[in-house]
Amino acid sequence: MITPTFAVCLHHGAQRLQQALGLEWALARFECGLLLTRACGVERSWLLAHGEESVPQSGWLVYDAWLSRRLLGEPVAYLLGEREFYGHVFEVNAHVLIPRPDTELLVEQSLAVLPFEAGTRVLDLGTGSGAVAISIAIARPAAHVLAVDFSAAALQVAQQNARRLKTVNIDFAVSDWWQAITDQLFDVIVSNPPYVAAQDMHLQQGDVRFEPLSALVAGEDGLDDLRTIIQRAPLHLKPKGYVLLEHGYEQGETVRMLLRQAGFLHVATYRDLAGNERVSVGRRPA
Repeated sequence: MITPTFAVCLHHGAQRLQQALGLEWALARFECGLLLTRACGVERSWLLAHGEESVPQSGWLVYDAWLSRRLLGEPVAYLLGEREFYGHVFEVNAHVLIPRPDTELLVEQSLAVLPFEAGTRVLDLGTGSGAVAISIAIARPAAHVLAVDFSAAALQVAQQNARRLKTVNIDFAVSDWWQAITDQLFDVIVSNPPYVAAQDMHLQQGDVRFEPLSALVAGEDGLDDLRTIIQRAPLHLKPKGYVLLEHGYEQGETVRMLLRQAGFLHVATYRDLAGNERVSVGRRPA
C-alpha cells in the first residue's frame, strides 16, 4: 500500500475538512495535524520537519478512519478521547460535554473568591467530565470539592480524570442538582449547567450534534436549570459564600435578575474571550 507524505496528507485533509464543515483553513489544518500526529505517535514539531516522508501504513489507516468520522462532524475531542482545559488534559467521551476555553473563566472567577484557608468547601453542580471541579481542586489543595452529576456515566469519566490527575481533595456523588446535597454548606458553589433553549438552531450545528442533549438543553428558554440552582443556592451557602454560574451570551441580564431576586448581593457578570457575558456571580449576605 502506497501512502501519501505527511505534507500531502495534512494539506488534502485540511481541504476536505474546510469543504465539508466550513472550517477556516488554519483550524482545518490544525485539526488534521492533531489527528495525524496522534495516529502516528509523533510530535507536531516532528511532523513539520518530516513533511516529505511517507505516512506509515498503520498510522495512515488510523488517521483515515478518524478523518472520515470528523468529516461527518464528530468532534476531534471525542475521536482522540481527550481535551485540554485549564492546563490539564481531561478524558472525554460521548457521555460528557466537551470542555470549552470560555469555561476557564468560571474556574478563574471561582478561584478569585475562594479562600485559601484549609477546610473551605466547594460544590460543582453538573460536573460532567469534572474539568471545572478538578481544576479548582488542583489549584486549591487545602479546599475540599464535591462534584455531583445526575449521570452515573458522566461521573465515571470525572472520577477517572481525578485519578489520572492525582486529585485527592475531591469527592463525587450522583445527584439531580440538589437532591443528594441535604443540609451541607459550602463556601463556593459553581456550575456550568445546560442553558440552551430546546428549539435553538445551534443544536443542529457543529460539535453539539454529538454531545449529550441533557448537558445542553434546559427548557424552552434555556433557563430552567439556572433557575433551579439559583433558587436553592442560598440554602447551601455559608454566610458571605459565593455562587458562580456559566450561562449563554444573551442570558446575563436575566441571570443577574434571578440572583438579586434570590437575595444575592454584589451581583456581577464577567465576559469571556470573545467579549460575551458568560459567568455571573452573587454573594450570600452575612
